[in-house]
Amino acid sequence: RIYHRLVEEKGFKGGESTVRLAVQQLKDEIPKAFVPLEFDPGEAAQVDWGEATVYLDNKKVTINLFCMRLCYSCDIFVMAFYRQNEESFLEGNVKAFEHFGGVPHKLIFDNARVAVKEGFGSHAKPKARYQALSAHYAFKMEFCNPSKGNEKGLVENLVGWVRRNILVPVPRVKDIDELNQILMTNCLKYRSHQIRGHEQTVGQMYEIDKSLLYSLPKYVFDSSKSISVSVDEYSTVRFDRNNYSVPVKYVGKNVSIKAYGNILTIFYRGQEIAKHNRSYGSNKTTYKLEHYIDLLEQKPRAVFNAKPVKDHVKQELLEWGQILPGGARDMVKILRLCVDYGSDKLVEIKKQIPAGVTPTVDLIRSYLTDYSTPVKSTQKIIDTVNVEEVDLSIYDKQYGVAR
Repeated sequence: RIYHRLVEEKGFKGGESTVRLAVQQLKDEIPKAFVPLEFDPGEAAQVDWGEATVYLDNKKVTINLFCMRLCYSCDIFVMAFYRQNEESFLEGNVKAFEHFGGVPHKLIFDNARVAVKEGFGSHAKPKARYQALSAHYAFKMEFCNPSKGNEKGLVENLVGWVRRNILVPVPRVKDIDELNQILMTNCLKYRSHQIRGHEQTVGQMYEIDKSLLYSLPKYVFDSSKSISVSVDEYSTVRFDRNNYSVPVKYVGKNVSIKAYGNILTIFYRGQEIAKHNRSYGSNKTTYKLEHYIDLLEQKPRAVFNAKPVKDHVKQELLEWGQILPGGARDMVKILRLCVDYGSDKLVEIKKQIPAGVTPTVDLIRSYLTDYSTPVKSTQKIIDTVNVEEVDLSIYDKQYGVAR
């Protein structure tokens, strides 16, 4: 067909055998080959994203795996996130540096949209936040060419290794924190592994790698997305199309939201007042019972229809509350005990009370004498800027005008 087209369209005068020979020579070109790479200790790490299926709280979901691998020792870091967004990407880098105990001199990436503003390969322009991360930790950025997985083959292999060795069978975990604990345990365990062709284990080579990594800076890079909002009349704040509750005493106040890849933290005047798992749906509201307990104590009649109660209190406790002598008021007192001791302990106590015995709040409290009330902690934003007073008279002395 090629020969006939050449004759008809180009007036080719040669023979068909000449065309056949030329086509065969083109087919016999040297196949694609890759140059073996070798890296010095501390020189570089490769970064990539992967996906995997897990069961979170009995729901089958697809989660995203942030993966980083040191190029010399092949030591690994893997962390699960709900989404491949900028906050997750920045946090993944920060957590990886902390895991390795230092910063590689160079990070090798693909052209992920979370890091690259435009262009690709050597022409890629990183996003402003990623440039800030690079400046904070003093590493260089190198972006791969499109469809060139071989340029970061170490971390590409890591994604597959995690799926085959850690996530088979499909894990069932309560939440993403439990999943990340499993991933971290296996990352540390991997240091005892010896890669074929290496004379030392990954852990032994990692110690050499670590000795030549850049030191971690004094202050951790803030990878969060931060905004200021006002608390609405339902004691919630809105972020990225979803709402999150805060204690009712902050209604009408201006608060600060710091959103990370998996969690969202809310501050008022530098003090943490709420923390939630981050939602990635649309128009969802995440409540915490403890944020509304003070209001319910003032308005007990609303207790059985309150959304925060329905979302967080087990049905058997709600049914139990219906038969309490004090009705709604006693139910609120039970909820206060749930906040202080956890609903699981209340369910356990319910099972201990003999059949036929009418439960009262005092009776339930008597079963709690063996439990201590958990201590609640708060977190404050640390002011990282320490300004010391300077005696300005030293400048007068410097210029010979001291009094």
